[in-house]
Amino acid sequence: MKPINVGLLGIGTVGGGTWTVLTRNQEEITRRAGRPIQITAVADRDTARATELTGGKVKVTGDAFEVVRDPNIDIVVELIGGYTIAKELVLEAIANGKHVVTANKALLAVHGQEIFAAAQAKGVMVAFEAAVAGGIPIIKAVREGLTANRIEWVAGIINGTTNYILSEMRDKGLTFADALADAQRLGYAEADPTFDIEGVDAAHKITLLSSIAFGIPVQFERAHIEGITKLTADDIRYAEELGYRIKLLGITKRKADGFELRVHPTLIPAKRLIANVEGVMNAVLVKGDAVGATLYYGRGAGAEPTASAVIADLVDVTRLHTADPEHRVPHLAFRADQLSDTPILPIGEIDSAYYLRLRVLDKPGVLADITRILADQGISIDAMLQKEPSEGEHQANIIILTHVTREKNVDAAIARIEALASTVGSVTRLRLEELIG
Repeated sequence: MKPINVGLLGIGTVGGGTWTVLTRNQEEITRRAGRPIQITAVADRDTARATELTGGKVKVTGDAFEVVRDPNIDIVVELIGGYTIAKELVLEAIANGKHVVTANKALLAVHGQEIFAAAQAKGVMVAFEAAVAGGIPIIKAVREGLTANRIEWVAGIINGTTNYILSEMRDKGLTFADALADAQRLGYAEADPTFDIEGVDAAHKITLLSSIAFGIPVQFERAHIEGITKLTADDIRYAEELGYRIKLLGITKRKADGFELRVHPTLIPAKRLIANVEGVMNAVLVKGDAVGATLYYGRGAGAEPTASAVIADLVDVTRLHTADPEHRVPHLAFRADQLSDTPILPIGEIDSAYYLRLRVLDKPGVLADITRILADQGISIDAMLQKEPSEGEHQANIIILTHVTREKNVDAAIARIEALASTVGSVTRLRLEELIG
């Protein structure tokens, strides 16, 4: 049978892994796809390196547009990344009737609606398993494997860099700055780690998962995003004393009046499996009404794990290459005309439990003032930890865990607590999720 011809845009870490795995497992992949899948053209700025990697077996060019316009290419694999040139290339490939496989979560989270609409109009597919959680087949699991379920919530450790940093802070008592430097030295963090440590990368990914889980448009601009840069070793240690671990989670939930879409450091009970995911590993917990909680764990980055997802998409597209577009799995699991317009809730309207750390003057009546303020806002206390001052000090740390409440009530309480004469500095607030399956 005639092979499927693939044009590869970018042969860096993931592109190189895709070439390697596709070449190594060619026979097995062909048996599964029903026809050979072959990379016939590669575009990369470093043409000499691309030629060396491919052994001179395929056409190599420095002009990616040459590949997306090549009439002999059936599928374009976009592994360049970013929002700008990648968007132009993907839309040009679609306009030329080519299917697209991409690992570009940033592109799809920001411009997904435009890209999916263009693909639908042209009758081609855009596959993006590699865009979320690397080698973990989470897109297919939520979009197809759990299709019988009304998804209730999704919560995931979907950024390996931040998970490594938090693991090191907990295990070794490192400061955030020292743990980040360690991650950069080992190659787990970029020279500019902003997207990772500020939660943007995780937000791109949970935005896509939210759309697939709930059948809503891609709305990255409405996600609430907090990173881990303000976390202290003290908070990690106090959380541990209370039986919790802190992870950067992407969370999306179905609520009666809308959907929650947020990324932030989160306390999780230490007994939960997901709380014990360490280092650069990823894990996603999905709660469906029929199946209950399901956990997906594995490598969220790296050459071959991500290549595994890219090639799985290539096989899927190859199988459906000649199928009627109306009978393919929709990009976001639901038909475009069936997407819901239910809103994303502002962060003040979400419901969560909370960890509050306060530094206060060590004198009578302080705790009573704080508990009165919480009660006035309808906030119930679940647990409390008071750290007595060292000898000669006159300030103490108080750690409070609340029951589930509305965030705007916590905001109001924090403002009043910080206004007390006995409060020193700002209140540290972290959200707490039980993640009960």
